[in-house]
Amino acid sequence: MSLFEASSGERQKSGSSPLAERMRPETLEDFVGQVHLLGSGKPLRRQIERGDLASMILWGPPGSGKTTLAGIIAHRVRCDFVRFTAVLSGIREIKQIMADAERARTYGRRTILFIDEIHRFNKAQQDAFLPYVERGDVILIGATTENPSFEVISALLSRSKVYRLSPLSTDETLTLLERALGEGEHGLGSQQIEISGELLRQIAVFANGDARAAYNTLEVAVSIAPRESEGQGPVQITEAIVEDALQRKVLPYDKAGEEHYNIISALHKSVRNSEPDATLYWLGRMLEAGEDPLYVARRLIRMASEDIGLADPRALAVTVDAMQAVHFLGMPEGNLALAEAAVYLAVAPKSNAIYKGYSSVQQDVEKTRAEPVPLHLRNAVTGLMANQGYGKGYQYAHDSAEKLTTMESLPESLCGRRYYHPTDEGLETKLKERLRVIEEWRKRQKDIEKQKP
Repeated sequence: MSLFEASSGERQKSGSSPLAERMRPETLEDFVGQVHLLGSGKPLRRQIERGDLASMILWGPPGSGKTTLAGIIAHRVRCDFVRFTAVLSGIREIKQIMADAERARTYGRRTILFIDEIHRFNKAQQDAFLPYVERGDVILIGATTENPSFEVISALLSRSKVYRLSPLSTDETLTLLERALGEGEHGLGSQQIEISGELLRQIAVFANGDARAAYNTLEVAVSIAPRESEGQGPVQITEAIVEDALQRKVLPYDKAGEEHYNIISALHKSVRNSEPDATLYWLGRMLEAGEDPLYVARRLIRMASEDIGLADPRALAVTVDAMQAVHFLGMPEGNLALAEAAVYLAVAPKSNAIYKGYSSVQQDVEKTRAEPVPLHLRNAVTGLMANQGYGKGYQYAHDSAEKLTTMESLPESLCGRRYYHPTDEGLETKLKERLRVIEEWRKRQKDIEKQKP
């Protein structure tokens, strides 16, 4: 079929179609999101506007616009559009469509072959496309939620440009929902729907970057909202209705607003105060409200260094492990890894010695002169450097039985400055004792050196 002939304003969208399908944009101007690919002057935008297309793989999460973008491209460049799915298409169907595309090319018409969920096609099916892509009989656009490096055969991948689509932001999703509420022909504009901006944003937050999920939630909320007699009057969408549509409680939360910062502050302070129950509660408030789990993981890693440090060096490893678990498992399975790490931080011994020490370093770097590295700490990698005194006076710690020297390693103006002051918590008690032994040894050695004639 020709997408150009049956698309744009001529294409009829059935009122019984899902809202997500009815609201599917048909022009680049109406497409929301993926500014890094489709913004003014971006490479993909320029290719589409010039009609100079090559085969491509659109890699991105569900609801990020892969299918929509493929349709817009086909219409914009006036190509026939053929859609394949792994479930319904086999080798025989592929060869038939390829033969049709080859004939169309002899009449000057190009064919865009859109392969939805290309990662579900086996190697033999992907191989069947290859000769037609090589000859230019078709322009292949594959869509996948999986890393194409592992799911698309190398021969096909080498002949395609991979474009990575990002999840929609909350504001972008909100734009789509507002458009659906205001659009009368294909959207919900004719139904006098009343919903607060806060609830609409909550739907956008819970969609987690998936436009289709956002549309579906809004459509369900509208369908279950009570109507007045004979369906007259406005449709009021309440918090309870949105909770029913989401099948979860609507929590007051905004990933970019004040509540976001309030709750992460509460989580951090609960960890610092060694309260595991409060830690779990605020963690749950964030995750169940739709917060990005990797944002939470990053903050936990920061807490491990800022509030625990060397009192328990394992804390940092636990939080990094939790981050990797979230990457591997995704959500909601990854929430327990984050909970495990958060509770570990809450009950771990606390020390901000590293935090305070590094803050002091930052102040000295800012306020004092940037002195050159002392000559005895420099490597003499050339003869000239050696003649200039590089490395002269350097003391190799491993040459002494104690693995210690009296050599100064700070710049001259900062000699004797102490930045790290270990506490009496956890492992730092041992580190504190170790530093005491080191300092006493150096003092004795310096006293001995002073007594030498």
